[in-house]
Order: sequence, then structure tokens, then C-alpha cells
Amino acid sequence: MQGALFLAGLFWLVAAKFASEHAAAGLAITLHLIVFQPLLREFFFLFLLIGGFAVLHWIATRDGSVRLSNALPERETAKREWMAGAALGWCMLLVTVLPMVLLGDLHPQFWLAPRAWGITLLSLLALAASSLAIEVAFRGYIFRRLILAIGSVAATVAMALIYALFLSVRADASSLSFVFLFLEGVLFALAYHRTHALWLGWGMRFAWTASMTVLFGLPIRGSLDYASLVATTASGSRWVTGGMFGPDASLLGSVVVMAAMVPLYAITKDFAWHYTFAPIVPAGYAVTVQPPAAHTAMEQNAAAPAPASLVQIASITPAAPSTLREIEEHLRSRAED
Repeated sequence: MQGALFLAGLFWLVAAKFASEHAAAGLAITLHLIVFQPLLREFFFLFLLIGGFAVLHWIATRDGSVRLSNALPERETAKREWMAGAALGWCMLLVTVLPMVLLGDLHPQFWLAPRAWGITLLSLLALAASSLAIEVAFRGYIFRRLILAIGSVAATVAMALIYALFLSVRADASSLSFVFLFLEGVLFALAYHRTHALWLGWGMRFAWTASMTVLFGLPIRGSLDYASLVATTASGSRWVTGGMFGPDASLLGSVVVMAAMVPLYAITKDFAWHYTFAPIVPAGYAVTVQPPAAHTAMEQNAAAPAPASLVQIASITPAAPSTLREIEEHLRSRAED
């Protein structure tokens, strides 16, 4: 059952990607809104994924919760999880880019016209939708179905391979970019395992992609759709810069992703305690031990009531003559006096 739901979800993922790209392109060309095409594409993709996975979940369970079916539960720590992920993603990006800056491999060009600021805002909105859509696609509904089908470890490896294949379908991809994407898939799967939600992974991915494209003007998986204020060309070794594919194809990026698993595990300690550990339920076998015979006899003797004594209380003035002769004579003598 879970395997069939996983395959249905995977089919819907591919169909949603294809439909969103064509719908966004057609709408942007028809309405002459080419600048909005990335934003439309990512919003269409996110909408189709969330809606489609919710429908699959309802068909299987008759539970129509959109949030729960897409691993986006409403809870008090959601904002804190997102912020923690964003901080980690920002640190990862700085560690990856800093060597390029020190080696002089980055050559930025700035465009500070008023129109550039509007495009930057559109880029940030598109990246927010894109980063959430990728997490919903690969760490949401179908990932949980795969975990139930084959177990956590096997599902993590399998989904990381699918993730790397899905995002490597580009002419400028390389074997090193595939390795990076596989390791990245494992990292984001760990973020899900530690929180059982996508808030942390969403924040981490948004900070990584937004900083790389909007702030540094570098390509993200070979795309320059989001570069606006800064457009950067990279020279030097491809092992450091990743070439036209961007830092996602650099050896340094792969090292940073592997190293990031350690702080990720540390910052999710409280989240893992609250959301991943099963509650402790009392269990065991009923044990009845018979008390010693002497103890039972002692309890029975202590509990036995003492026999009640009969007490007769005569009235002060008898209502009938006394049956005792002495008392009757005494009463008569007193009466004559």
C-alpha cells in the first residue's frame, strides 16, 4: 500500500513540475509578464504539489488535513525551527563562498537601478516558494510513504538518489554536482528526521539559495533567474567555484554539506526530544504475590469483631411493681413516712 502511494506521489511530482513550467511560460508570454515567470512557475509548482499530495492522503486515509499530509504541522516552535535552519544555511553559504572571495575568483557586477529592487523582491518571493516546494516534494508526503515502506535508512538513501537525479537534468551538471546533491539530500532528510516537519529544512534551503543568488549573484544549479542586484562570474578552479552550475557543483560545497550534519544534529536536540521520541507508555505483566500464611491469619484476627456484651439499664422510677421483695418493702416504708 505504502509503496503504491509512493509511486503515485512520485508520478504526481514529475507531472506537477512539467505542468507548472509550461503554465507559467504560457501565461507570462500571453500577458507579457516575463519578469514574473520564475515566481509564477514556483507558485504553480508548490500549489500543485500541496494539493495533489493532500488528495492522495485523503484517498488513502480519508483525512483531508493539508498541513499534516505535507509535513507542515502547526506548532509553537515552527518559527524557531525555520530561523534555526536559516541561520545554519547562511553559515554554510559563507563558508562555501569565503574561499572564492579570498582567492579572487568572484567578479561581481552591480545593477542598482530602481527596477532592480523590484526584481529582487520578486526573486525572494520565488525563492521562498521554490525552497518550500522542493522540501514538500522530496521530504514531505512521498518521503514518509517510502519510510513506511522500506524503513528510515533505506528511504533516506533512495530519496537522496532520486533528488540528485531530479535536479541534475541539466546540460552543465557534472559528477561532482551529483555527489553534492546526493549529500544535500541526506542533510535535508536528517533535518526532517530530527523534527518530523519541513520548517527547519525550508529555512535552511531558503537562506542558502537566497544568499547565493540575490546577495552574491551566483548561479543556483546552473540558473541565473534570480540574480538581480548582483551578477557574478566565477573564475578559477571548478573544484572551488563549481563553474556555471554554481557552488552546488564544487568539492568545497560537498565538504561543507557533510560538515553541516554535525551542527544540524546539535541545534535540533530540543526539537527531536519533543517531536520524534515516542511517549513512554506503562506496560508489562500483572504480578500477584500471595502473602505469607501467618500474615494472612494476623490480618483476619485483627479484622474479626469482638462479641458484643449485653447491658440492661433499669429506669429510675419503675412503671410496674418491682419483682424484688426488698425493694418493694423499702418503697412502701418511704411512702408511709
